[in-house]
Amino acid sequence: MNPSHRAGMIAIVGRPNVGKSTLLNALVGAHVSITSRKPQTTRQRVLGVATRPDAQYVFVDTPGLQYRHRNLLARRMNANVGAALHGVDAVVMVIDAQGWRQEDDAVLAVLGEPPADATQSKVVLALSKTDLLPEKNALLPVLAKANARYPFAALVPVSAARGWQLDDLLGALRGLLPEGMPLFDEDAITDRNVRFLAAELIREQAFRLLGDELPYGLAVAIESWEENEEGARIAARILVERESHRGIVIGAGGAKLRDIGTRARTAIERLLEKPVFLETHVRVSAGWSNDARALDRLGVEAANPRQERS
Repeated sequence: MNPSHRAGMIAIVGRPNVGKSTLLNALVGAHVSITSRKPQTTRQRVLGVATRPDAQYVFVDTPGLQYRHRNLLARRMNANVGAALHGVDAVVMVIDAQGWRQEDDAVLAVLGEPPADATQSKVVLALSKTDLLPEKNALLPVLAKANARYPFAALVPVSAARGWQLDDLLGALRGLLPEGMPLFDEDAITDRNVRFLAAELIREQAFRLLGDELPYGLAVAIESWEENEEGARIAARILVERESHRGIVIGAGGAKLRDIGTRARTAIERLLEKPVFLETHVRVSAGWSNDARALDRLGVEAANPRQERS
Protein backbone atom coordinates (compact mmCIF):
# COMPACT_ATOMS: atom_id res chain seq x y z
CA MET A 1 0.00 0.00 0.00
CA ASN A 2 1.14 3.51 -0.78
CA PRO A 3 2.03 4.93 2.67
CA SER A 4 0.17 8.14 1.80
CA HIS A 5 -2.97 6.33 0.61
CA ARG A 6 -6.14 7.58 2.28
CA ALA A 7 -9.59 6.07 2.71
CA GLY A 8 -12.68 7.07 4.63
CA MET A 9 -16.40 7.59 4.91
CA ILE A 10 -18.02 10.82 3.73
CA ALA A 11 -21.65 11.78 4.35
CA ILE A 12 -23.44 13.85 1.71
CA VAL A 13 -26.12 16.08 3.27
CA GLY A 14 -28.38 18.87 2.09
CA ARG A 15 -31.95 20.02 1.75
CA PRO A 16 -34.34 18.11 -0.54
CA ASN A 17 -33.85 18.28 -4.30
CA VAL A 18 -30.50 20.08 -4.13
CA GLY A 19 -28.62 17.51 -6.22
CA LYS A 20 -27.01 15.17 -3.65
CA SER A 21 -27.72 11.95 -5.54
CA THR A 22 -26.72 13.44 -8.88
CA LEU A 23 -23.44 14.54 -7.33
CA LEU A 24 -22.86 11.08 -5.83
CA ASN A 25 -23.42 9.38 -9.20
CA ALA A 26 -21.05 11.80 -10.90
CA LEU A 27 -18.31 11.23 -8.31
CA VAL A 28 -18.68 7.44 -8.47
CA GLY A 29 -19.08 7.38 -12.24
CA ALA A 30 -22.11 5.07 -12.07
CA HIS A 31 -25.84 5.24 -11.40
CA VAL A 32 -25.97 4.05 -7.79
CA SER A 33 -28.53 6.50 -6.37
CA ILE A 34 -31.77 7.40 -8.13
CA THR A 35 -32.58 10.96 -9.10
CA SER A 36 -35.60 13.02 -10.06
CA ARG A 37 -36.90 16.56 -9.63
CA LYS A 38 -39.24 15.29 -6.93
CA PRO A 39 -38.07 16.12 -3.39
CA GLN A 40 -37.31 13.18 -1.08
CA THR A 41 -36.40 10.86 -3.95
CA THR A 42 -33.69 9.28 -1.77
CA ARG A 43 -35.20 7.40 1.19
CA GLN A 44 -32.48 4.99 2.28
CA ARG A 45 -28.79 5.09 2.96
CA VAL A 46 -26.83 4.32 -0.19
CA LEU A 47 -23.06 3.95 -0.31
CA GLY A 48 -21.17 5.03 -3.40
CA VAL A 49 -17.50 4.14 -3.73
CA ALA A 50 -15.03 6.23 -5.76
CA THR A 51 -11.56 4.68 -5.95
CA ARG A 52 -8.53 6.67 -7.09
CA PRO A 53 -4.82 5.68 -7.05
CA ASP A 54 -4.12 7.70 -3.90
CA ALA A 55 -7.49 7.47 -2.08
CA GLN A 56 -10.79 5.67 -1.75
CA TYR A 57 -13.84 7.84 -1.05
CA VAL A 58 -16.86 6.04 0.41
CA PHE A 59 -19.83 8.39 0.10
CA VAL A 60 -23.01 7.97 2.13
CA ASP A 61 -25.99 9.46 0.28
CA THR A 62 -28.69 10.66 2.68
CA PRO A 63 -32.33 11.74 2.31
CA GLY A 64 -33.01 15.46 2.21
CA LEU A 65 -34.31 16.83 5.49
CA GLN A 66 -38.04 17.45 5.18
CA TYR A 67 -40.88 18.50 7.46
CA ARG A 68 -43.85 18.53 5.09
CA HIS A 69 -44.87 14.95 5.96
CA ARG A 70 -45.07 13.76 9.57
CA ASN A 71 -45.47 10.02 9.07
CA LEU A 72 -43.05 7.31 10.17
CA LEU A 73 -41.37 7.21 6.76
CA ALA A 74 -40.51 10.93 7.02
CA ARG A 75 -39.31 10.57 10.62
CA ARG A 76 -37.05 7.66 9.68
CA MET A 77 -35.64 9.57 6.73
CA ASN A 78 -34.79 12.58 8.91
CA ALA A 79 -33.33 10.38 11.65
CA ASN A 80 -31.14 8.58 9.15
CA VAL A 81 -29.55 11.88 8.13
CA GLY A 82 -28.32 12.44 11.68
CA ALA A 83 -27.23 8.81 12.02
CA ALA A 84 -25.15 9.03 8.84
CA LEU A 85 -23.06 11.80 10.38
CA HIS A 86 -21.82 9.61 13.22
CA GLY A 87 -18.55 7.86 12.51
CA VAL A 88 -17.79 9.55 9.19
CA ASP A 89 -14.46 11.15 8.46
CA ALA A 90 -15.82 14.07 6.44
CA VAL A 91 -19.08 15.67 5.32
CA VAL A 92 -20.10 17.23 2.03
CA MET A 93 -22.90 19.74 2.49
CA VAL A 94 -24.60 20.52 -0.82
CA ILE A 95 -26.40 23.78 -1.52
CA ASP A 96 -27.73 25.30 -4.73
CA ALA A 97 -25.18 27.72 -6.18
CA GLN A 98 -28.01 30.16 -6.93
CA GLY A 99 -28.43 31.03 -3.26
CA TRP A 100 -28.44 30.08 0.41
CA ARG A 101 -31.92 29.19 1.70
CA GLN A 102 -33.57 28.88 5.08
CA GLU A 103 -33.69 25.09 4.63
CA ASP A 104 -29.88 25.09 4.40
CA ASP A 105 -29.74 26.51 7.91
CA ALA A 106 -31.78 23.48 9.09
CA VAL A 107 -29.09 21.22 7.62
CA LEU A 108 -26.39 23.17 9.47
CA ALA A 109 -28.27 22.57 12.72
CA VAL A 110 -28.00 18.81 12.15
CA LEU A 111 -24.22 19.13 11.78
CA GLY A 112 -24.01 20.13 15.43
CA GLU A 113 -21.75 22.60 17.17
CA PRO A 114 -19.41 24.22 14.64
CA PRO A 115 -15.64 23.97 15.14
CA ALA A 116 -13.61 26.97 16.26
CA ASP A 117 -12.30 27.62 12.76
CA ALA A 118 -11.96 26.14 9.28
CA THR A 119 -8.70 24.37 10.10
CA GLN A 120 -10.60 22.10 12.50
CA SER A 121 -13.59 21.60 10.22
CA LYS A 122 -14.46 18.33 8.49
CA VAL A 123 -17.28 19.83 6.41
CA VAL A 124 -16.76 20.80 2.76
CA LEU A 125 -19.42 22.91 1.08
CA ALA A 126 -20.29 21.94 -2.50
CA LEU A 127 -22.17 24.63 -4.42
CA SER A 128 -24.06 22.59 -7.01
CA LYS A 129 -25.59 23.35 -10.40
CA THR A 130 -23.09 26.08 -11.26
CA ASP A 131 -23.79 25.42 -14.95
CA LEU A 132 -27.18 27.10 -14.44
CA LEU A 133 -25.70 30.39 -13.20
CA PRO A 134 -26.00 33.31 -15.62
CA GLU A 135 -22.44 34.43 -14.79
CA LYS A 136 -19.63 33.34 -12.47
CA ASN A 137 -19.81 36.57 -10.43
CA ALA A 138 -23.21 35.41 -9.16
CA LEU A 139 -21.33 32.97 -6.92
CA LEU A 140 -19.60 35.68 -4.90
CA PRO A 141 -22.50 36.68 -2.60
CA VAL A 142 -23.39 33.01 -2.07
CA LEU A 143 -19.82 32.22 -1.06
CA ALA A 144 -19.75 35.20 1.29
CA LYS A 145 -23.03 34.17 2.93
CA ALA A 146 -21.84 30.57 3.31
CA ASN A 147 -18.57 31.70 4.91
CA ALA A 148 -20.55 33.72 7.43
CA ARG A 149 -22.76 30.76 8.29
CA TYR A 150 -20.16 28.07 9.10
CA PRO A 151 -16.37 27.52 9.14
CA PHE A 152 -16.23 25.16 6.17
CA ALA A 153 -12.96 23.36 5.47
CA ALA A 154 -13.38 24.32 1.80
CA LEU A 155 -16.01 25.77 -0.54
CA VAL A 156 -16.07 24.16 -3.98
CA PRO A 157 -18.41 25.22 -6.81
CA VAL A 158 -19.32 22.15 -8.91
CA SER A 159 -21.60 20.95 -11.67
CA ALA A 160 -22.39 17.24 -11.52
CA ALA A 161 -24.24 17.46 -14.83
CA ARG A 162 -21.17 18.87 -16.62
CA GLY A 163 -18.51 17.21 -14.47
CA TRP A 164 -17.05 20.57 -13.49
CA GLN A 165 -14.54 20.72 -10.62
CA LEU A 166 -15.35 17.26 -9.24
CA ASP A 167 -11.63 16.55 -8.92
CA ASP A 168 -11.30 19.76 -6.91
CA LEU A 169 -13.98 18.49 -4.55
CA LEU A 170 -12.22 15.13 -4.18
CA GLY A 171 -8.95 16.95 -3.54
CA ALA A 172 -10.51 18.99 -0.74
CA LEU A 173 -11.95 15.83 0.80
CA ARG A 174 -8.75 13.78 0.52
CA GLY A 175 -7.00 15.95 3.09
CA LEU A 176 -9.75 15.15 5.61
CA LEU A 177 -9.49 11.37 5.25
CA PRO A 178 -7.18 9.24 7.41
CA GLU A 179 -4.32 7.27 5.94
CA GLY A 180 -5.24 3.63 5.47
CA MET A 181 -6.09 0.70 3.24
CA PRO A 182 -9.11 0.82 0.90
CA LEU A 183 -12.37 -0.12 2.61
CA PHE A 184 -13.82 -1.81 -0.49
CA ASP A 185 -12.47 -3.73 -3.48
CA GLU A 186 -11.10 -1.52 -6.24
CA ASP A 187 -13.98 -2.35 -8.63
CA ALA A 188 -16.77 -1.83 -6.05
CA ILE A 189 -19.15 1.06 -6.64
CA THR A 190 -21.83 0.44 -3.97
CA ASP A 191 -22.74 -1.84 -1.06
CA ARG A 192 -26.27 -2.45 -2.38
CA ASN A 193 -27.26 -5.60 -4.27
CA VAL A 194 -28.83 -5.66 -7.73
CA ARG A 195 -32.35 -6.33 -6.38
CA PHE A 196 -32.24 -3.13 -4.36
CA LEU A 197 -30.88 -1.18 -7.33
CA ALA A 198 -33.54 -2.61 -9.67
CA ALA A 199 -36.36 -1.64 -7.30
CA GLU A 200 -34.90 1.85 -7.03
CA LEU A 201 -34.68 2.18 -10.83
CA ILE A 202 -38.38 1.34 -11.11
CA ARG A 203 -39.24 3.90 -8.42
CA GLU A 204 -37.04 6.45 -10.19
CA GLN A 205 -39.05 6.13 -13.40
CA ALA A 206 -42.31 6.42 -11.46
CA PHE A 207 -41.04 9.62 -9.87
CA ARG A 208 -39.93 11.02 -13.21
CA LEU A 209 -43.01 10.11 -15.24
CA LEU A 210 -45.70 10.92 -12.71
CA GLY A 211 -44.26 14.31 -11.77
CA ASP A 212 -46.57 16.40 -9.61
CA GLU A 213 -49.25 13.68 -9.84
CA LEU A 214 -47.03 11.27 -7.94
CA PRO A 215 -48.42 10.35 -4.52
CA TYR A 216 -45.84 10.62 -1.75
CA GLY A 217 -46.75 7.14 -0.52
CA LEU A 218 -45.28 5.10 -3.36
CA ALA A 219 -42.75 2.30 -2.96
CA VAL A 220 -41.43 -0.64 -4.97
CA ALA A 221 -40.74 -4.20 -3.85
CA ILE A 222 -39.21 -7.02 -5.91
CA GLU A 223 -41.46 -10.08 -5.72
CA SER A 224 -39.44 -12.56 -7.75
CA TRP A 225 -36.11 -12.70 -9.56
CA GLU A 226 -34.94 -15.38 -11.97
CA GLU A 227 -31.62 -14.83 -13.71
CA ASN A 228 -29.22 -16.78 -15.89
CA GLU A 229 -26.54 -15.97 -18.44
CA GLU A 230 -29.11 -15.23 -21.15
CA GLY A 231 -31.25 -12.78 -19.20
CA ALA A 232 -33.40 -12.00 -16.17
CA ARG A 233 -37.10 -12.27 -15.40
CA ILE A 234 -38.23 -9.86 -12.68
CA ALA A 235 -41.63 -9.26 -11.07
CA ALA A 236 -42.09 -6.05 -9.10
CA ARG A 237 -44.90 -4.66 -6.99
CA ILE A 238 -45.56 -0.92 -6.84
CA LEU A 239 -47.20 0.01 -3.54
CA VAL A 240 -49.56 2.97 -3.13
CA GLU A 241 -51.68 3.99 -0.16
CA ARG A 242 -55.04 4.73 -1.83
CA GLU A 243 -57.16 3.31 -4.60
CA SER A 244 -57.17 6.71 -6.32
CA HIS A 245 -53.36 6.60 -6.35
CA ARG A 246 -53.49 3.21 -8.05
CA GLY A 247 -55.39 4.75 -10.95
CA ILE A 248 -52.81 7.53 -11.29
CA VAL A 249 -49.92 5.07 -11.52
CA ILE A 250 -51.73 2.78 -13.99
CA GLY A 251 -52.98 5.63 -16.19
CA ALA A 252 -55.59 5.53 -18.94
CA GLY A 253 -55.69 2.05 -20.43
CA GLY A 254 -52.56 1.12 -18.45
CA ALA A 255 -50.41 3.51 -20.51
CA LYS A 256 -48.59 5.12 -17.59
CA LEU A 257 -47.64 1.82 -15.98
CA ARG A 258 -46.42 0.46 -19.32
CA ASP A 259 -44.27 3.56 -19.79
CA ILE A 260 -42.79 3.20 -16.30
CA GLY A 261 -42.07 -0.47 -16.94
CA THR A 262 -40.49 0.10 -20.36
CA ARG A 263 -38.11 2.79 -19.12
CA ALA A 264 -37.25 0.88 -15.96
CA ARG A 265 -36.55 -2.29 -17.95
CA THR A 266 -34.09 -0.38 -20.15
CA ALA A 267 -32.30 0.98 -17.07
CA ILE A 268 -32.14 -2.47 -15.43
CA GLU A 269 -30.76 -3.98 -18.64
CA ARG A 270 -27.94 -1.44 -18.49
CA LEU A 271 -27.33 -2.41 -14.88
CA LEU A 272 -27.27 -6.16 -15.51
CA GLU A 273 -25.83 -5.97 -19.04
CA LYS A 274 -28.31 -8.55 -20.31
CA PRO A 275 -31.94 -8.72 -21.57
CA VAL A 276 -34.65 -8.29 -18.93
CA PHE A 277 -38.32 -9.24 -18.86
CA LEU A 278 -39.95 -6.95 -16.30
CA GLU A 279 -43.48 -7.46 -14.98
CA THR A 280 -44.98 -4.71 -12.82
CA HIS A 281 -48.31 -4.42 -11.05
CA VAL A 282 -49.79 -1.92 -8.61
CA ARG A 283 -51.18 -2.83 -5.21
CA VAL A 284 -52.93 -0.69 -2.59
CA SER A 285 -51.39 -0.98 0.88
CA ALA A 286 -53.12 1.58 3.07
CA GLY A 287 -50.86 3.26 5.60
CA TRP A 288 -47.63 1.52 4.61
CA SER A 289 -45.62 4.73 5.09
CA ASN A 290 -46.69 4.78 8.76
CA ASP A 291 -46.19 1.05 9.39
CA ALA A 292 -42.87 0.01 10.97
CA ARG A 293 -43.07 -3.57 9.67
CA ALA A 294 -43.84 -2.44 6.11
CA LEU A 295 -40.93 -0.01 6.19
CA ASP A 296 -38.62 -2.72 7.52
CA ARG A 297 -39.64 -5.04 4.64
CA LEU A 298 -38.96 -2.25 2.16
CA GLY A 299 -35.53 -1.63 3.66
CA VAL A 300 -36.20 1.84 5.10
CA GLU A 301 -34.24 1.25 8.26
CA ALA A 302 -34.87 2.85 11.64
CA ALA A 303 -31.82 4.82 12.76
CA ASN A 304 -32.67 4.07 16.40
CA PRO A 305 -35.29 1.28 16.70
CA ARG A 306 -35.37 1.44 20.52
CA GLN A 307 -36.08 5.18 20.50
CA GLU A 308 -38.72 4.73 17.80
CA ARG A 309 -40.65 2.26 19.96
CA SER A 310 -40.60 4.55 23.00
